[in-house]
Amino acid sequence: MTHDIRTEIGLRPVINVSGTMTSLGASIVVPEAIAAMTAILPQFVEMNDLQRKASAIIARLTGAEAGFVTASCAAGLSLAVAGTITGPDLLAVEKLPDVTTPKNEVLVQMGHLVDYGAPVEQSIRIAGGKVVVVGQATSAHRYHMENAMTENTAAAVYVVSHHVVHYGLLHLKEFVEIAHARGVPVIVDAASEYDLRTFLDQGADIVLYSGHKFLGGPTSGIVAGRKDLVRHAYLQNKGIGRGMKVGKESIFGVMAALEAWEKRDHAAVRARETGYLHLWKEALDGRPGVTALIEPDPTQNPLDRLRVILSAQEAHISAYDLAGALARGTPPIIVRDHEAEHHYFYLDPCNLHPGQEVIVRQRLIEELDKARASNEVLDTPHEEWGRHRFDALLRWPD
Repeated sequence: MTHDIRTEIGLRPVINVSGTMTSLGASIVVPEAIAAMTAILPQFVEMNDLQRKASAIIARLTGAEAGFVTASCAAGLSLAVAGTITGPDLLAVEKLPDVTTPKNEVLVQMGHLVDYGAPVEQSIRIAGGKVVVVGQATSAHRYHMENAMTENTAAAVYVVSHHVVHYGLLHLKEFVEIAHARGVPVIVDAASEYDLRTFLDQGADIVLYSGHKFLGGPTSGIVAGRKDLVRHAYLQNKGIGRGMKVGKESIFGVMAALEAWEKRDHAAVRARETGYLHLWKEALDGRPGVTALIEPDPTQNPLDRLRVILSAQEAHISAYDLAGALARGTPPIIVRDHEAEHHYFYLDPCNLHPGQEVIVRQRLIEELDKARASNEVLDTPHEEWGRHRFDALLRWPD
C-alpha cells in the first residue's frame, strides 16, 4: 500500500472529484514542479532576476510581453488593479490602499461580481480600487458600460469562471472594444482556465491565471500581459504585494509547471478522464431517481464533467444529502456540490490518482444502495443546511 502522509498527520485521505478547488489543495502538483522546488529550496537567488526568468517563460507560453509569479490569482487581481491606479509612482505604491489620485474606478459587470472563496470586489478594494458596477446581474449592454466610464476609470475587470452569469452579459471582445475606445485597460481574471493565449489574443491587457490549478504547479498566481502594466503591477511588491509574495520555490516551480504544460499529452489526459466519466455513468444509468449526464465545461475548457441529478423521492436521497454521505464516508469523496439546491452535483475527473476512479464508483453504488434500501427519504431542506453552512469554519480551530 502506498504511503499516505495525510493519515500519518491525522488528516482525512479525501478523494477529490470536485475539481481544482483551493479548499482541497487545488491540484496534483506535477513531478517536474516538485523536482524544481526541491532543487532550488537549499539555494539563494536574487529574486528579481528569478522573476525575469519566469517572465520569459510566461511570455513564451501566453504570448504576453511580460509576466511574473505572485501568491495567487486573487493576489494577481489586486496587484494588476493597483498598478493601473499607481502607475510607476513608488510613493503612491507605498500609500495604497489610500489613493493619491481620483483615478481609481474599476468597472465590473454585475454578473461577474461573484464569490470564488472570497468576493471578487474585495480583491479590487484591497488595491484602493472603487468598484463601479456595469449593468444588472443578467443584463449588461454596451450603453451600460459606455456610461459607466469616466475620466476616473482606471481599469475594467472581466471574470472568466463557472461562477459567473453565462448569459445576457458583454462578451470579452466587445468589453475590450468599449474599454479601449476610452483608453481603459482590461484585466481578465482567468484563474481556472486552460487556454493560456485566448484572452490576450482577444485584446485583454493583463490576464491572471492560477499556477496551481490546471497547470499543476505550487500555490501561486500568474500575471501576464502588456509590459508597462505588468511592470506597474510588479512594483506593488514594494507595497500591498509584500503580503502576497512568493518564495523562490514557487516561482521556479511555476516555471517548471509551465514547461511541463507545454510538453503534456493533453489528448491522452482527456481520453483518460473521459474513460472515468463513462465508468461512473454506466454505474448510475438505470438507477431509480438518478440521471447521469456528461456535460462540457461552461467556460470552454477542454474537459467534461458528470452531472448527477437526483430525484429524492425515487432515489430516497437528495443531491445535497448524497454529497454529504460521500464526504463523510470511508474514504471521503468530495464532489462539486455548489448547485446542490438544484438537485444535482458534478463529478470532475481531473484530479484523480490511478485507481481512485474505481473507488468513486464503488462509493456511489454503496451510498445509493443504502439510501434505496431505506424506507425513509433523506431530503434535508435547503434552509436547514444553509443555516449551518459556516458552523465548522466559525468553530475553527476547534
